[in-house]
Amino acid sequence: MNSDKVRNVLNILFMLLAVAAVIVYFVAKENHTLFLYVCGAAIFFKMMEFFIRFTNR
Repeated sequence: MNSDKVRNVLNILFMLLAVAAVIVYFVAKENHTLFLYVCGAAIFFKMMEFFIRFTNR
């Protein structure tokens, strides 16, 4: 699979999880544990994309 396609998929996952994190933050006001998990997953996917971008060139 082409690295650009992998990067695009990882960016799409990051954007979806970032939007989900904002929604979870405002919906679950008393317990932010789920927000932290969703936000952490979004950051993980963005870091993977970042790593692929700078090691593949």
